[in-house]
Amino acid sequence: MTIDEIISKISGVMADVFDVDDLEVGPATSADDVAEWDSLSHIRFVITLERLFKIKFRNEEIADLKNVGDLARVIQAKLAA
Repeated sequence: MTIDEIISKISGVMADVFDVDDLEVGPATSADDVAEWDSLSHIRFVITLERLFKIKFRNEEIADLKNVGDLARVIQAKLAA
């Protein structure tokens, strides 16, 4: 799966979890760009991604993420493994 395909799926999850329809998501998008992205919604976001992609994140991986591009690369690596 390409990074663009993964970001597209992440965008759909973000729209659902954060309840925003007009959010433009790109590799540089971060929690600072989404007012609705708080600690509780972050947990829901991560769990939803794990279910969608059938993967598990380690705590260190989550802590190291800076933006959607980082997230997409981690997901891509997990899918390839």
